[in-house]
Order: sequence, then structure tokens, then C-alpha cells
Amino acid sequence: MQLSLNAHSSLPLVDQIVVGVRTLIDDRMLRAGMRLPPIRRFAESHEVSRFTVVEAYDRLVALGYVQSRRGSGFYVAPRTNASPVEPRRGEIERAFDNAGVLYQCLDGEATRLKVGAGWLPTDWFDEAGIRRNIRTLVRADDSTVVGYGTAQGFRPLREQLQVILGEMGIAADPSQIVLTTGATHALDLLARYLLKAGDCALVDDPGYWNLFSNLRLYGINLIGVPRTPDGPDVIALEKLLSEHRPKVFFTQSVLHNPTACNLTPATAFRLLQLAEKHNFIIVEDDIYAEFHPGTTTLLAELDQLQRVVYVGSFSKTLSASLRVGYLAANPDLANELMDVKIVSCLSTSEFAEHLVYLMLTEGHYRKFTERTRGRLADATSKTLRMLERSGMKVYAEPEGGMFVWAEVPGIPDSVHLAELASQSDIMLAPGNIFRPQMQPSPWMRFNVAHAADPRLERFFGETLGKDKYREALTRKESPSGRKAATSIP
Repeated sequence: MQLSLNAHSSLPLVDQIVVGVRTLIDDRMLRAGMRLPPIRRFAESHEVSRFTVVEAYDRLVALGYVQSRRGSGFYVAPRTNASPVEPRRGEIERAFDNAGVLYQCLDGEATRLKVGAGWLPTDWFDEAGIRRNIRTLVRADDSTVVGYGTAQGFRPLREQLQVILGEMGIAADPSQIVLTTGATHALDLLARYLLKAGDCALVDDPGYWNLFSNLRLYGINLIGVPRTPDGPDVIALEKLLSEHRPKVFFTQSVLHNPTACNLTPATAFRLLQLAEKHNFIIVEDDIYAEFHPGTTTLLAELDQLQRVVYVGSFSKTLSASLRVGYLAANPDLANELMDVKIVSCLSTSEFAEHLVYLMLTEGHYRKFTERTRGRLADATSKTLRMLERSGMKVYAEPEGGMFVWAEVPGIPDSVHLAELASQSDIMLAPGNIFRPQMQPSPWMRFNVAHAADPRLERFFGETLGKDKYREALTRKESPSGRKAATSIP
């Protein structure tokens, strides 16, 4: 079996192998029961790594095209009455590759240490304030508790957001603001409206992994823009724009997830120039803005919502359970997105939106976020010292927020360390999930609000300090000798 693989293609080699083998099977060039080439021989004949072949074969097994027989190899699975599957770029079946991480983040297991989670511990939130305002709200004589609400969202909250955005230097009329069920919903509305299957979208590399999964679900071809401490690499970006002509670039300017770095004015100016020249929209995801202690550079402020759509949320600061977010865009685009919202979910929770409005206007919100920034600064200092003691290399010292991006020296793929941690009831976020095509990465994202638990440092000391573990991680194997999983179990 000989496939034509292109190492310079934007489609990863794993995807090329999967699509190629699937096509051969669908076209009956490979028939049920035929044995695929052994992993080592395939790798040598196609000049790719064995790990690339392993991942491709594993995915073919998951798709039902191939069967794995222990001690014998991989064979074409029976396809009786099976309809040919049209291969397409984007590989929708990969949309849920990261779901295991979310399951671990969201499960109710009290003993699990969730250092890889993307939010604060529940006891950091102002639960007493939320309960107080719920009582105020349910006593109010209106239909908030039982009504659908309006398509655009609770108007007083949109008016308050006009004030908040104005303080950031972003001029937005309430009619330009659409309330959503968290930032994830806002990003989903934008993906639905701006993109269709087969389109290219630019994303940060590394970047927000759950967005990547959602875009894959729509069949979008993800093009990673290398991230630097100053923001997107604009030199690399310009080359990608000429080759792919994307419609949209999803990025984060402030306390970027996962590196915690911030956009500089020079990079922002060049990025907006390129957006004008190449005619694409920038979606600026700014859900961590409240955790930055100082002045920041925002694309939406410089652009004033001409080509930039600004996305915000209160799930990280007020309550993850309320799920209230928003987007701000130019008037025409805001109206179009409101139509998408109506047909996809009718309306958002006016009860939750009214509650957020009360929390923002009662006078305690600013003090609460200020205290939270102080707690995060203290937790960051402790985490940096712990990572240094554990032999980690930090990408850049954060100016705020909840994340530290750190490298595990000498280990080519941190997913195998995360696998070991999960066996110790510690949930880590390996670097591969933050890459558009889930490429191997020695980096990891640490949530400082969870990282102070002594179990984490003890795990690193016991794991990275033992020769048998270090050797296994370097070989990309688990200490038991079996191949490590490509995602967190």
C-alpha cells in the first residue's frame, strides 16, 4: 500500500493517512480482512514517524474501518452494506478528541485535583452575593422568572455593558450587543454565521482548545498562527493569509489562553492592517479581561468594531452556573447574529441576565474582582516557585490571570505525563490539546488557583525524579511498557 503524502501540506500527516486509507477501503482497493502494513514498515516506506502511523491506525479503528488484532496487526474491517464516507478537510470525527479533558474538568469528583481546569475553584466566587441577589430578583414583580426574554437579551444589562465597554475605549450602542449563553455560545454563533464546512479559519497556536473542537465539528479547516509573547506572529500570519485566504481569525489579546501573554500595540496595529488588506474578520475573545491588573491593548478599541467582533463573559468572574456572555459587533453584523441566535436557541435566560445586571450594579463587583486579582497574584507567585523546584521552564511570567504555561524539559510530549497524573487523580492540561491539529507538545497549562495543592508538587517529585518514569516519558511510553494514550483517559 502506497499513499501520496505531502509533508508541506496544511493538512496534517495523520489526517492524510486516515483519508487515504479510508478512500482505498471505500473504493474497494483494500478489502475486508486484508492486513495493513506493519507500523514500522509503513513509517519507513512513507518517511514518517511511527507515532504518526500509530495515531492514524488508532483513528481508523475508532472509525470502524480497521480492526486491531493483538499480536497480529491491523486489518481492514468488514464494511457490509456500509455507505462510502466522503472524506473532507477538517475531519469532523476529530471534533471530540478533547472531550475527555472537559469530562474531567466538569465531573463532580471531589477528590480530583483539577490543575488543568480553565476556571476558578467554586469557593473563590461570591456565592453569598449571588444568593442575596437571587432573593431580590425573585421578589421583583415582573416576568423575569418565567418569561422567554427578548431576542437580543435583557436591555438593562446591555446598557450596562455599553458603559463597561466605554470604559475600555470601545464605543458600542446597546443595539450592537447580543447577549449569549456564555462566551462559548457567542463563538458558536460566529462560527455558524461566518463559516461553512471546508472553509479555513485562523486560530492561535497554541490557543483555546474547546474552540478548536467546535470548529472541527463544523468541518472547518484550522490554520494555526504561531503565538509569541507579543501576540500572533504577524510575519508568519502574512504568509498564511496569502496561501489560505481565511474568512476569520479567532484570537485572544489579553491574558491569552494558555500562555497568559498580552498583545502589544505594535502587533495589534499590524494585525489590523493585515485584516484590512486581506479582508477577514477578527474575533477577539476577551473573557479574562477582569483578571488583568493594568492597562491592556484591545483590537476592538483600536478598530471600534469595524472588522473586530468583541466577545466577553461573566462565567469566569461571577458564576460559571449563570452562563451569561455577550458579543459586540458592527450594527449590520450584530443584527445578522441576532437572527442566528433566534433560530438556534430562541433566546437566552433573562433570569440569569437580570441577576448579572444586579451583581454588576449593586457596587460589590469591582471590589470582588480586585480581591480576586490579588488572590491570583499570590497563587501565581507560589505556582512559579513550585514549577521552578520541579524543574519546569516557564514560557513567560504572567502579568495577571490564572494560567502559567510551562515546559517539561526533556519530554517530547506532555500528554504522557498527564496520563500518569490522571492515575494519581490529578487532572493536567497537556500542550497538545491547545494546538490546532493536536500536535505533540512538551508544554502544559497550569491553573494557579488549583496548583497550590501539595499533591501536585509531590507527584512531580515522585514522577520526574525517578529514572524509570523519566525514561518512559522520553520514549513516549507509560512506565508499564504499553504505548501511552494520545489523550487524557
